[in-house]
Amino acid sequence: MGFPGRIERTVEVAHPPARVWAALTTAEGLGAWFGNAATIDLRPGGSAELTWTDGHKASMRIERVEEPRVFGYTWGIYGLPDDDPRHTYVEFTLEPTATGTRLTVVESGFAQLPDDEYRTAFEANTGGWAHELGELVEYLDANAA
Repeated sequence: MGFPGRIERTVEVAHPPARVWAALTTAEGLGAWFGNAATIDLRPGGSAELTWTDGHKASMRIERVEEPRVFGYTWGIYGLPDDDPRHTYVEFTLEPTATGTRLTVVESGFAQLPDDEYRTAFEANTGGWAHELGELVEYLDANAA
């Protein structure tokens, strides 16, 4: 296929890693910037769910928790039925900086899809991550201690 198999985005956040970690790994944090409500069982093998007021839901399986540096999960692929066994892996990496945190998100696993499904999922998630990371920064800035 010749298409990239992953999406990678990095943002500089003017908040310490502990605040960014809480926004990524707590129901309160996730439900404030990534969906309208969330549940999370923060442990490898645990589950999380995001819900939106329009009825959309995203179910996740927690794969990696290395507080306060790495948080990873798998979730269903946009455009595929909820019961499709294929998933992508999303990993957040937090690095402290002099002014806050460098946050990198990588979503991988798109290469397993045929061209038509790939285009739908990759384009939706590329735009989605740009939007959601903006929402995360807004949430953190609005709730600065």
